[in-house]
Amino acid sequence: MSEKKQPGVWEGFKAFLMRGNVIDLAVAVVIGAAFTNIVNSVVKGIINPLVGAIGTQSLDSYSSCLEPPCTGTGATATGIRIMWGSVLGATLSFVITAAVVYFLMVLPMSKFLARQAARQKAKEGTQEIIEVSELEVLKEIRDALVAQRGLGNSQN
Repeated sequence: MSEKKQPGVWEGFKAFLMRGNVIDLAVAVVIGAAFTNIVNSVVKGIINPLVGAIGTQSLDSYSSCLEPPCTGTGATATGIRIMWGSVLGATLSFVITAAVVYFLMVLPMSKFLARQAARQKAKEGTQEIIEVSELEVLKEIRDALVAQRGLGNSQN
């Protein structure tokens, strides 16, 4: 009897790494990490100064006191604070990140892919028209041959 050899751990790991979607995911993570620096620069360089014109440049300082007295900072703080400025800052950063990704990456790529699909469809449409016209010509030739045979048979 022959035993089927089970793939080893190393072979399984190698097969896992060589899958296309794993490589694509790794590339996306690396690009995403690099893109984070761009988004953080936009937030720090543009958004925070705009917010600073209205209030403070750091949203982290915005808070509400749930149980007074709220005094001090860090380890010496008293009372119960709700740090809604941090949540607002994180939310704003997320919205900005999503907007930048959509407008700089997703929207242009979808327009590009739509143009590519339209070009491909136009090529297929042209090919289909050529095939249909060839078919029509062949039908006409067939009809002409049948007509000639019909005329030839009727004369005999």
